[in-house]
Amino acid sequence: MSDLDFNRPVDEVARQLIGATLRVQGVGGLIVETEAYDGEDPASHSFSGPTPRNRAMFGPPGHVYVYRSYGIHWCFNLVCREAGHGAGVLIRALEPLWGIETMRERRGGLADLLLCAGPGRVCQALGVDGRHDGLPLDESPFQLEPATAAVAVVQGPRIGITRAREVPWRFGLAGSRYLSRRFPG
Repeated sequence: MSDLDFNRPVDEVARQLIGATLRVQGVGGLIVETEAYDGEDPASHSFSGPTPRNRAMFGPPGHVYVYRSYGIHWCFNLVCREAGHGAGVLIRALEPLWGIETMRERRGGLADLLLCAGPGRVCQALGVDGRHDGLPLDESPFQLEPATAAVAVVQGPRIGITRAREVPWRFGLAGSRYLSRRFPG
């Protein structure tokens, strides 16, 4: 996890993660889409303070916050800022690179372009669930490596939320075919 500093503003971390590689037990790919959520952000799970569900967001930076969305899909976040702040980066999409056969099995034979296009799909493809909540990113089963070269990043408003939708804290790899949804313009 060298060169990735999670004790910084969450939007900076979300941008820096584009082009990084993420694996869970050897299965993973290139991070192509993220969204940032800060403790002072009304769209964030941490906005109203700590709860049993979001406790990992208030833990140390560089840990994982995993939650269930609508009681159906797991969502994978990386905790940012100092402990107690409540900020995280949602991993919205990956370009599958390692363990693609395993991903296909977990995703029921879905087309490769859709294996990791969306936060619920990312978790299912990687095998991430509630057991991973609160774990440190710099230990097994995770392997997170920074981008090896500069990448072009696009930015726009977050999607799939009802509050603070206008905040431009969604980041994506320019030109990627693996995004969960295209960026405006």
